[in-house]
Amino acid sequence: MVILGIETSCDETAAAVLTNNNKRITILSNIVASSANLQAKYGGVIPEQAAREQIKSIIPVIETAINDSRLTISDIDSIAVTYGPGLIGSLLVGVETAKTLAFLWNKPLIPVNHLMGHFYANWIENSQTDYRLLTTAISEDGRQKTEDLPTFPCIGLLISGGHTDLLLFKNHGQYKYLGGTRDDASGECFDKCARLLGLPYPGGPAISKLAREGNPSAFDLPRPMIKSDDFEFSFSGLKTAVANLLHTSEVKKSSYTSEVKCNLAASIEQAIVDVLVAKTIKAAQTYKVNQIMVAGGVAANEKLVSELATRCKSLAVRLSVPPPELCTDNAAMIAAAAFFNYHPVNPLSLQADPSLAL
Repeated sequence: MVILGIETSCDETAAAVLTNNNKRITILSNIVASSANLQAKYGGVIPEQAAREQIKSIIPVIETAINDSRLTISDIDSIAVTYGPGLIGSLLVGVETAKTLAFLWNKPLIPVNHLMGHFYANWIENSQTDYRLLTTAISEDGRQKTEDLPTFPCIGLLISGGHTDLLLFKNHGQYKYLGGTRDDASGECFDKCARLLGLPYPGGPAISKLAREGNPSAFDLPRPMIKSDDFEFSFSGLKTAVANLLHTSEVKKSSYTSEVKCNLAASIEQAIVDVLVAKTIKAAQTYKVNQIMVAGGVAANEKLVSELATRCKSLAVRLSVPPPELCTDNAAMIAAAAFFNYHPVNPLSLQADPSLAL
């Protein structure tokens, strides 16, 4: 089976063609057009502007994805599209395009929850995306080539944009929601702290870059809810602590040197990583599972991957993390999700749902 995936939940316009042969999902093409550079001028995504850019890009991106796959429209069996959650204007661009193509080409249409789609980047196998973490062999960057795929039951950690969630997966389409963020998600905390430090958007990569040169123990920042008895998260307190710290005499007297900035970035990153690792490991131990998979943009964070891999290795728990290029929004993960959750709908009945939840 060959599936064309379409993803437009935020500021990316993405299309990918994937094939499934003997349960091996392979990317034939994966195209992403982003307006991130344009959005960075304003310190974040401007919804209307993102949608206008997507209107310009959607057809060329789909055409390029099909051409790069070296297939024709007749070779495509189905179309998968993100229908939520996300920005309503952006979602409409993708959903209405997919509905139109499904009618014109007479192809089944499979709606995909964007949040669930992130997890399915872990099921893609090919030269671009066959990096997995094993307890027996972990490379320097925390990623190891293997053909192993996630197994059930497993704990899923979603750290994407405004979401930080833990799930217990029992099978494809069968999961239990364990907990999520009560306020700021980890990705939001990275972005907001980066803005406080005067760093560009997106904040996560900018903080991580500075953190490599800093001391993560330089500032004693809080780890909100790290010892709570549940699987909830909260990162607004950490953001507030950073804001307060930037107004203290200690930081002012240092004249906010490059060293101080690097130390603060490293301390912020360490605080976020400590909470994510502690909660995820606790979930695996509580539910007695030996498999963890991580998904979403923050999963590209090298420190998080390294420390989670180290803990998993010590506990004989297998860990799956997509390569960095599949952690951020893309259409390959949407098509991959459709293979395992193949539920075509009448195109006329499909509506974009910006508030769609897990």
